[in-house]
Amino acid sequence: MNVLSRRLFLSLPAAAAAAGLIRPAFALSEPQQLVEKSRIAFLDIMTDDNYSEMREYVKRSRAMIIFPELVKGAFIIGGEGGSGVLVGRGAQGWSYPAFYTLASGSLGLQIGGQVAELVLTIMSARGLDAIINNQFKIGGNIDVAVGPVGKGLSAATTFSGDAYSFAKTQGLYAGLSLEGAGVFKRDSWNGEYYAAGAQPADIVINHKYSNHNAQALLDALAPY
Repeated sequence: MNVLSRRLFLSLPAAAAAAGLIRPAFALSEPQQLVEKSRIAFLDIMTDDNYSEMREYVKRSRAMIIFPELVKGAFIIGGEGGSGVLVGRGAQGWSYPAFYTLASGSLGLQIGGQVAELVLTIMSARGLDAIINNQFKIGGNIDVAVGPVGKGLSAATTFSGDAYSFAKTQGLYAGLSLEGAGVFKRDSWNGEYYAAGAQPADIVINHKYSNHNAQALLDALAPY
């Protein structure tokens, strides 16, 4: 092995180690991963012809929560949960996302598993206020109806509910029940993505915060 080859051979472990140190610096943070997953989930549902009716609900909504991976699993004791983003509609279009989580529990003879992409269209001021004030409980203080899928809008459609749910599911459960679930803000992620102390009201309603890394999500929402 000549001198040059020997130097190259010896430098390989150091280069590999350096690459290992550098790579994580380019990894997306958990909040940013959720923003990107939310964009993909939203487009997945909105471009599905089975959910064409949802487009009108989105256009008429005051706000929207997107949960890209809502997981439900059960064996006697069941649980459901996932993280999502809240975006609000204003005079200048959709807001930057605030981070939330959905959580619920159930007890019963259940067995199976399910993963869903879920979009909640928030239609009323009461619904939006409940989310902002961290008091959004489905079936408790907030009525969430299942949005139409593959049925078409009727002349009697009034969009009068607090919120409507649209879910694409996979797994063994036939449907997705959200009764009793709560939607709660994730202060740590909001602070990480914007600034310490950032609150959903200032992100979604007052537009005090922005993050250019969410632009792809805003671009996906813009047509609606």
